[in-house]
Amino acid sequence: MRHLSRTAVASGMAALALVAGACGGDGPSATGTTGDGGSLKAAPGFDPATNTIKVGIISALTGSGAPIGKPLTAGNEVFFNRVNAKGGIAGRYKIQFEERDSANEPQKAVAAYNELKGNVALLAQTFGTPSNKALLTSLKADGILAAPASLDADWVREPNLLPIGSPYQIQAVNALTWYVTEGGGTGKKICALSQDDAYGKAGLEGVDFAATKNGFTVASKQSFTITKGAEAGAAVQSLKDAGCEAVFLGALPSDTAALLAIAARTQFAPQWIAQSPSYIGALAASPLKDYLARTFLVASEGTEWGDETVAGMRDMIADIAQLKPDQQPDYYFAFGYNQANAVVQVLEKAVALGDLSRSGIAKAAEEVGTLTFGGLTGDYRYGKAANRVFPRETTLFKVDPAKPVGLAVVKKSFTTDAAKEFKIG
Repeated sequence: MRHLSRTAVASGMAALALVAGACGGDGPSATGTTGDGGSLKAAPGFDPATNTIKVGIISALTGSGAPIGKPLTAGNEVFFNRVNAKGGIAGRYKIQFEERDSANEPQKAVAAYNELKGNVALLAQTFGTPSNKALLTSLKADGILAAPASLDADWVREPNLLPIGSPYQIQAVNALTWYVTEGGGTGKKICALSQDDAYGKAGLEGVDFAATKNGFTVASKQSFTITKGAEAGAAVQSLKDAGCEAVFLGALPSDTAALLAIAARTQFAPQWIAQSPSYIGALAASPLKDYLARTFLVASEGTEWGDETVAGMRDMIADIAQLKPDQQPDYYFAFGYNQANAVVQVLEKAVALGDLSRSGIAKAAEEVGTLTFGGLTGDYRYGKAANRVFPRETTLFKVDPAKPVGLAVVKKSFTTDAAKEFKIG
């Protein structure tokens, strides 16, 4: 496995050593003072002697998921560095992060987790739906909180996960409901093409729910595996043969490029409607850009890159200018930035409660209230996992090569009645 380690510290400071804790215990060997004069005991990932909190990041830094994982991780880093530049959590506790590459493979994610778990307070990113499903049993056994870089609705009711954003299922429900009510899709033949794994199935769940609520039938469902490119041609041909006029797509960007190249070459041009990880900005600068501009919509969240009427975007752009001026516009960066924001809000609450142990962090997640992101993604009301209230907003984008990340808003932060009826657990 390729190991990648970076340490986030305020400008000009050297890396600080962290105490290594056991997998589950709280290790009360030393104490640090909180801002109000209280004290915090040492715990896995928290060293009160140096006032540092170590978090783990397991991301796809190589392989098919790297075009998403790399900017996601950069977003994590910039937000943590922002916090450190202001003194750290509660103005006192600096965040250090240890990164591992999963290559978007569940078995590698599990191996990375086993390396990290003894020395981190929590996991600030765990990349991908299949990897999160593989990690969940261990997270529960070890009492560790993890922030999934995945929008599967399954995460909402899991107390060991810290999801943000509107789930993939909601993206599909909102986008397809818009299509058949406002987007010219009434009476059209609607189909689906998805990656044959938990990620793809999450989107399909939303497609099926949208069909039920809006009275249409999914005319054809095709799937593919990311390791078998030969399936792509057969899947696209099947959709064309079925006369599909719109296709909901659940893929990763490299497969999106391959699938749409086949579609364009065979003169198959349905209305593509994609769940958010199917797109990457490089597609809008590729030879497919004109085809995409005519046929491709993305169901995602937030606003256009650079829209400083949105407070969260204004803050993020300022942080990039100060901390990572070479960062190019990338909407996966924004997700990673939001993800780290959520982690920081929970850690701030844990410090306020006087407990950075794993049980203390879990309690903080239950008591943090509503996580807010300044409009970059929807607010997320926390509490007991059974009572969490996830956002149901979707922003629909079209491809516009003249825009940063190649996306222009079609309809911003909307929720349909069908999405309001979608229930989890």
